[in-house]
Amino acid sequence: MSDQSPATAHDDANGWNARIIAEVRANAGYAAWSSEADFAAGRPIPPRIPGLYDGHPGMPLILVHHTGAKTGRERISPLFYLPVGDNWAVFATHGGSPHHPAWYRNLMANPHISVETGTETVSAVARLTEGAEREQIWAEEIALVPKFAEFETAADRQIPVVVLERVPENQVCT
Repeated sequence: MSDQSPATAHDDANGWNARIIAEVRANAGYAAWSSEADFAAGRPIPPRIPGLYDGHPGMPLILVHHTGAKTGRERISPLFYLPVGDNWAVFATHGGSPHHPAWYRNLMANPHISVETGTETVSAVARLTEGAEREQIWAEEIALVPKFAEFETAADRQIPVVVLERVPENQVCT
């Protein structure tokens, strides 16, 4: 239980997000997601994954620009991802919460997005995976980050797997 007011907790989350976004941009797609302060604050953080860093100052992340389902305001979420061809799979674990993260609800309501990856920004469309496709991508992710299986068990819900598909440059998102 946190002894912070909801406003303070919201400000802390915004400050964390701003720090991660700045770090991702400064380091061409990488950020030191887990810090001792984050662990101490109880933030559910993916563990360091051997082989993912290749000498970079953190873990690879994308910045997903999306529109709030309720507010209509632009949001930016730094997300861990699994490459799927030239696209990205993201996982709505919400740290094992029984509720979906806000970014997931936003993507389902407004699937036309943009993705900052490394030093480029591309248009994309979010698509919820199902069946064999979802199972194959989820199995790859669990092999890489076993903690995500624990999140699914704790959440007592199937974790949504969303593929962010690049929109060809000559196509316009509508």
